[in-house]
Amino acid sequence: MENKAEETVNFLERIIEDDLLQNAYHRPVCTRFPPEPNGYLHIGSLYAININYSAARKFAGKFNLRLDDTNPLKEDMEYVNSIIEDMKWAGFDPGENIFYGSDYFQKIYDLTIRLIENGQAFVCDLTPEELRLSRGSLTAPGVDSPYRNRSVEENLDLFRKMKEGEFLPGQKVLRAKIDMASPNMNMRDPAIYRILDATHYRAGNEWRIYPMYDYAHPIQDAIEGITHSMCSIEFKDHRPLYEWVLNALSFEFPEPPKQREFGRINITGAITSKRYLRQLVYEGYVDGWDDPRLPTVKGLRRRGYTTGSIHSFLKGIGISRDMSTVDISMLESCLRDDLKAKAPAVMAVLDPIEAVITNYPEGEEELVEVENNAENPELGTRMLPFSRNILLEREDFMEVPEKGFRRLYIGNEVRLKGAYFIKCVGVEKDEEGKPSKILCTYDPLTKSGLNFTERKVKATLHWLSKGHAIPSKVNLYSRLLASESIGGEDVNWSDLVDPASKVSLQDAVVEESLAGAKPEDRFQFIRHGYFVLDMKAKPGERLDFNRIAALKDTKKKGS
Repeated sequence: MENKAEETVNFLERIIEDDLLQNAYHRPVCTRFPPEPNGYLHIGSLYAININYSAARKFAGKFNLRLDDTNPLKEDMEYVNSIIEDMKWAGFDPGENIFYGSDYFQKIYDLTIRLIENGQAFVCDLTPEELRLSRGSLTAPGVDSPYRNRSVEENLDLFRKMKEGEFLPGQKVLRAKIDMASPNMNMRDPAIYRILDATHYRAGNEWRIYPMYDYAHPIQDAIEGITHSMCSIEFKDHRPLYEWVLNALSFEFPEPPKQREFGRINITGAITSKRYLRQLVYEGYVDGWDDPRLPTVKGLRRRGYTTGSIHSFLKGIGISRDMSTVDISMLESCLRDDLKAKAPAVMAVLDPIEAVITNYPEGEEELVEVENNAENPELGTRMLPFSRNILLEREDFMEVPEKGFRRLYIGNEVRLKGAYFIKCVGVEKDEEGKPSKILCTYDPLTKSGLNFTERKVKATLHWLSKGHAIPSKVNLYSRLLASESIGGEDVNWSDLVDPASKVSLQDAVVEESLAGAKPEDRFQFIRHGYFVLDMKAKPGERLDFNRIAALKDTKKKGS
């Protein structure tokens, strides 16, 4: 156990501490994360992983990743590889402790034979519908199966025939013999093995029967020496079955694991239902599992979130016993806190319009000095080229200014960041009468860094020299859904997905210092927010940036 100077901060750690003090286990603390490989990890997955991983580290124990691959109908190696990769990226590296539920198929089968021999399981011939009806309701007890009292010999024979493929799926199941009158529906002789006609992605066609999750899970935990099986609150009603299975197999596992539950976290603005995520991906409402609008780990990474910001978020929400809700904006705040002193602040013009400084000498250029990060002077400065023809944000100019507009309009003067004061003296328009070019003059005595006090201006604009601007694509992402309420089982995603949740700006330009940027490099685009070079960007292709989050102090248009 680690030094007690590290404070116990949640009720789960107190449970582990008490067990250690009482010598409940003659083995080190061991926790696990058991995802089914039928989808990609998301922010909710990281919450559960963090709880188990952190506990193992705090108490000098062991953390296992176990792929719960007991359902060949949905699972695939693609998901296995993604889960492992995402966990490592997020800072939860299981190292060599990666296991597969399918590795235990023979062991679970052998233990199940013992269960049948002890009269604690039976083969049932009820159809799925008959079985469902026989289980009763929350207010009415279930009814014993007419096959419940089969002899041990008959059950062993039928179970072996199930394994050998002599029955079709749904014809028979193996059920635990517990209590059909139990107030807990999970204890009413639950099915623990079913027949599936499917090829397993690892085991091939070796098996025709597969253990149910609630039965396999405690056995897998026990085989691996797990001490504390920590899971979310929806499994609390399943705990009696977890304990029943281990008690029935106590001859094999004298020091069984303990299941303990923590409150599930709901995150506003984030879809964490794996079923819903699969629908969005496979029905084409998003651009894959790594769509930056999704809260999948792949999506968060492509969006530009850092592992540091994710860990700060997980630490900040804490661990509760009950269900709780956190707004996704808290994660965005953690991201800003992580990047504000790290990310270089650069010039990027997302919707450019040309400005000509009419009194600046034609053909001349000069370098002006700009700080790399106003929050962190240690990042130093860089030199940017300045010339007669520059690019400004189209929204920074109004021919007829509305009330409160302080940027560029005819007769008004503004500062160019790191450069000079300029005054708008005219505008050229295209055939449709829209502004196409702004005409300005500059005051050479107002260059940044010079000691001038004659006058003040109310706005500072970012800009780029036209001849040195790099054409880029910029993707502006916002919340995927137009409504927080998804509704019932049959979701009409066409009505819920906000078409404006992804806006791609094809004519954006960035400063030439970004020409050497690498995928996943992050920057602060001055006044626009935090951006990342898309992880799919390839050398030699046009730069493709994704907005991670807006600036914390972003002001409204016109200010």
